[in-house]
Amino acid sequence: MSSMNFSSAKQTVKPPQRGIFPLDHDSECKPFMKKYISCLKEEADKHHLCRELSKEYLQCRMDRELMASEDLDKLGFSEEAKVEKAVEYDKSKEKEGYVAGKHIDGRIKWWFQR
Repeated sequence: MSSMNFSSAKQTVKPPQRGIFPLDHDSECKPFMKKYISCLKEEADKHHLCRELSKEYLQCRMDRELMASEDLDKLGFSEEAKVEKAVEYDKSKEKEGYVAGKHIDGRIKWWFQR
């Protein structure tokens, strides 16, 4: 016969973590979301090029109380956080056969082996 342990300790309910918010069941912000998603598809997932659409979507959610109101600067939309002139890495070295670490000769000693 198996024994079962039922704890009499009180269970506490934790509030949701930051970044977790209710679903948009009434599709109030769906047009903003669709514009943002289509921008990501057009720009090959380079999110910095769709920054303004992301900002509009989050503002819509805050206006309709689907997420807590927060200063957009704190969410990464400040002028200091703006990405400009981002360059994609073309992996040209890897295409030529480069393997990281393979160019090092001999065995590397740890600091305590020196």
